[in-house]
Amino acid sequence: MEDIEDFFISIIKQSHSADLAEAEFKRCLVDDEELRQRYKEYCREIGTSERNGFMDFCDEYMAGQDEVWNTLSDFDNQE
Repeated sequence: MEDIEDFFISIIKQSHSADLAEAEFKRCLVDDEELRQRYKEYCREIGTSERNGFMDFCDEYMAGQDEVWNTLSDFDNQE
């Protein structure tokens, strides 16, 4: 499962927006049968639909990144 999440992160980092990341991920799914199977398994394991699995991960990942920046910003404001 970690492999596919690393793949998700690489797409997110390259795309710089959720919409572009989703479009790129969908393109990859069309081109790669093995990825489609791994994605189906991933969605089944985490209990989400194939329709929402990538975007759920994307939203969670980006929220975590925002949290990191907010924490750093709070630290800067304390000095």
